Amino acid sequence: MNRLDGKVALISGAARGIGAATARLMVEAGAKVAIGDVLDERGRETARAIAGAGEAAIYLHLDVTSEDDWTTAVAATVARFGGLDILVNNAGLFLGKGIEEASLEEWHRLCAVNLTGVFLGTKLALPALRERARQSSHGSAIVNLASVAGLVGSQNDPLYSLTKGGVTLFTKSTALEFARKGYRVRVNSIHPGVIQTDMGDQTFVSRARNLGTNDVDAARRLAVSNHPIGRLGMPDDIARGIVFLASDDAAFMTGAGLVVDGGLTAQ
Repeated sequence: MNRLDGKVALISGAARGIGAATARLMVEAGAKVAIGDVLDERGRETARAIAGAGEAAIYLHLDVTSEDDWTTAVAATVARFGGLDILVNNAGLFLGKGIEEASLEEWHRLCAVNLTGVFLGTKLALPALRERARQSSHGSAIVNLASVAGLVGSQNDPLYSLTKGGVTLFTKSTALEFARKGYRVRVNSIHPGVIQTDMGDQTFVSRARNLGTNDVDAARRLAVSNHPIGRLGMPDDIARGIVFLASDDAAFMTGAGLVVDGGLTAQ
C-alpha cells in the first residue's frame, strides 16, 4: 500500500519538520526525492541522512517566492532523476499576530510564502508533471499543505487562516482546471491539526501571548486538550497522509482535502 516505486518527488520546505518526514517516508516507499528549502545546511544534512550511501535524495536551494529558484529546482530534479511525478507544496510561515498587530510588511511576507509559493510551485512544476503523467497509468500528483485553519476560523492568527483558506480553494480550483484540460494531474490538500514542529512551537507562544499569561507550557496543555485524540500530531502523522495522496492508492481523489487533526475540527 502507498508505494511510490519509480516515482520522483519535489518537496518544498523539506529541510525539517513535516517536509523532512515526508521526504524520508517517500524514499522508504520507493521514490526519489528532491528536498527544497532555504535552510541550506539543514537541508543538506536531511538529504544525507535520508539517502545514506545511496542517491535517493538530493538537496536544492529553493526560495518558494522566487520564480527563478522554482525553475532551477524543477529543472535540476528532472535532470537528476529523469522526470517529476509528485509536487508537495509544503513550505509555509506562521505569523501568530492579530489583525491590529500585524504590519503590512509581515502580511506581504506571509502571502509571498503561503500563497505565491504555492502558485509558483504549481505553475512551474506543471509542465514536468504533465509530461510524466502521459507515461503513468494514474497520472501525476500535487499535494498542498493547508491547515485546519484553512477550514475553520482561527482566533489566534486570522491572517494565517486567510492564506490557508486560499490554499484550500486553490487546490480545488486547480484540480478542476487540470481535469478539464485533460492533464491527468491530481491536486489534493492536507489539513494538519497542531503538530509538534518548530511552527507548532510558534503557535504555543502565540496562544500564551494572546491569553496574556506568556505561559507557553499552559498553552501547550490547552492545545492538547483541544484534540479529542489526546495528543498533538507528529510530523510522521501528516507525512503518511501526504504519501497516501501522492500514491496511486489515491488515484480517484482530486480536489479533496484530507483532514489529519486528531479530531480537532470534529467538535
